[in-house]
Amino acid sequence: MRPQKILDTDMIAGLTKVFRDKGYEGASLNDLAEVTGLKKASLYHRFPNGKQEMAECVLNNIDQWVDDHIFFPLMDKNKPTKLRLKDALKNIEILYDSGKETCVLRAFSMHSGLSLFEQQIKSGMDKWISAFTALGIALKLTSTESQQNAIQTLIELQGSLIVTKGLADTSIFKNTLKNIEKRYSIE
Repeated sequence: MRPQKILDTDMIAGLTKVFRDKGYEGASLNDLAEVTGLKKASLYHRFPNGKQEMAECVLNNIDQWVDDHIFFPLMDKNKPTKLRLKDALKNIEILYDSGKETCVLRAFSMHSGLSLFEQQIKSGMDKWISAFTALGIALKLTSTESQQNAIQTLIELQGSLIVTKGLADTSIFKNTLKNIEKRYSIE
């Protein structure tokens, strides 16, 4: 078997960039082939179900990264809660490149993307809420307060990404992360 010339990690990173930048509907096969360095036929060989399968691969890849770098650290009971939060927020900053990157869930939640990926989007958002709810409970907040804070955190993260992009000002996203840290700094 010939070695792959295009590394899977590079290919997925390229696909992610196109989907983040153009959304599901706006990402053409030409864009996806160009960013991966593959011809359309090779891209279809790797992804027989086409663009939808590519998008699912991107969602699964990001989901795994977020699990490993944000959710698991938030729920790691072997670390103090403040350190868990700091680690997760640092990784959120990495995930969104200090606010320069669009959330891939938003990129897939427009028009036909929402109907195709609704369950994955809902599952991803539920995980965000669960992880931050668990953090609130670890900080001795009530279950209701923990869930309300978690939902507000998700709203602020998503909203700040849109406003950061619209105003081309990454300080908005960075300040949002600081405000989230303050919200949970109640120990």
